[in-house]
Amino acid sequence: MPTTMRNASLALVSALALGASIHVQAGPACSGLSCVFRGQLVEQHTTLRLSAPAFSSLLASNASGQQLAALAGTPVCNVDMVYLRYLTVGGAGEPTIASAALMIPGGSPACSGPRPLMMYAHGTTAYRNYNIADITQTDPGNGDGAGEGLAIAAMYAAQGYIVVASNYAGYAGSTLSYHPYLNGDQQAADMIDSLRAARTVLATSAAGRTTRENGKVFLSGYSQGGYVAMATHRAMQAAGMRVTAASTGSGPYAMAATADALIEGEVNLGSTLFTTLVVTSYQRAYGNIYRRPSEFYEANYAPGIENLLPNVKPLNTLFTTGKLPPTHLFSSTSPASQFDAMTPPLAPPLAPPVLTGLFAAGFGPGNLVRNAYRLRVLEDAAIHPDGAFPNATTAMLPAASPEEPLRQAFKRNDLRNWQPHVPVQLCGGQADPTVFFFNARIEQAYWSNANVPAALVTVLDVDSPIAGPGDVYTPIKQGFALAKAIVASQAVAAGATDGGATAVLQAYHGSLVASFCTVAARAFFAQF
Repeated sequence: MPTTMRNASLALVSALALGASIHVQAGPACSGLSCVFRGQLVEQHTTLRLSAPAFSSLLASNASGQQLAALAGTPVCNVDMVYLRYLTVGGAGEPTIASAALMIPGGSPACSGPRPLMMYAHGTTAYRNYNIADITQTDPGNGDGAGEGLAIAAMYAAQGYIVVASNYAGYAGSTLSYHPYLNGDQQAADMIDSLRAARTVLATSAAGRTTRENGKVFLSGYSQGGYVAMATHRAMQAAGMRVTAASTGSGPYAMAATADALIEGEVNLGSTLFTTLVVTSYQRAYGNIYRRPSEFYEANYAPGIENLLPNVKPLNTLFTTGKLPPTHLFSSTSPASQFDAMTPPLAPPLAPPVLTGLFAAGFGPGNLVRNAYRLRVLEDAAIHPDGAFPNATTAMLPAASPEEPLRQAFKRNDLRNWQPHVPVQLCGGQADPTVFFFNARIEQAYWSNANVPAALVTVLDVDSPIAGPGDVYTPIKQGFALAKAIVASQAVAAGATDGGATAVLQAYHGSLVASFCTVAARAFFAQF
């Protein structure tokens, strides 16, 4: 890094650390620390350079890499991995620094020169040092970003895409003490700021590097990243920024409906992690979710929970040390007699029957959320129901005027408030136990009612039957069915007595659907 850039970076970091008065906004740089602009590059360094043959060897070195290569194809491009840090904002608009990975293809003429750019948003993680740019630094106990980074590098950068993947504020070199989880405005701003910083790096690229943008910009992400990619699409479209197409996987787009389903007893896999992250995020942003943590959390979890996530300790350690319960989000004692049928739910709306047993596992002793708080939210949902859950209206809109602050926050971050102007693919699996597939169906129905042309919106259920000989997704659906069968058979061989159903449930969202939605996204982008 040039001395002038390094000195400027140190000054900016020092100012942020000391709480200097800094105004953060979008635009070109201005002089002095009193005016620091979003997306300004703070630091950059190349963490790895892989030739296409070296990348192939890396993938061939272990079983997971071989499986990835089978999905992504043989690397055809060299890949430079650049770690960068940039200025952005937190959930309450406070100035902060975040980091990102910039993956630059090169080598053959087909990999350099003008190339498409893909913005990628990653999924939920509890690990504070999550860094997509460190694709060779693996720590499976922590989930440090290497696996997701390697998958995106293989699927996109090694096939000729420039990739910009934010680690998000609150992770890997960020100065923010929390993560603005599922805060649509902040996460979109963060992603756009990472793009601005990445374009600064590309504009001042290393000598001899000829790779540059060709004008095509794609958006993709999975799980939390599916939500973030859609929120980013919304923000870029509103700002007049180019988006060619977007493919989002298994995101909680209909946030208010998802939250109501959860509070009414459809307790998803990972709910204690997600709930803690999102409640902390909205409390930091809006300040009105509770007056003190013990209003929301049971007494044994409330102390220190606002600073618990993300953490450098593995999530399992947080469970075993009693910082979070693994599954029991709610008490098995009903908060009021009129809600007995939701504790646990007897007939969950919009949910496949296979998940009913999972929902029941979300209730029990040592639960995370106080019954009194759950009762408040349930009563508000009964008076001000969502337009899609539990009963669908034509408009499919969130509740018009919820009064409970947490439901207000979910409505504020719901993505049923915009219409895309370019093609969008919504991918997922119908039996997803972590992010319910009804999110894709609700978003599709909302857009249809808002007169978005049907040709712009594709919904792909990778776990659905092949729709005849003309189904273009036949290979993806066949591959998913085979992968699911392999997971089940391996579990049975290891002694499972349920036919491998539990193993499939555990692998469904984070491994099975994620892989095939990523394949579907690249195929979708290849059309444009």
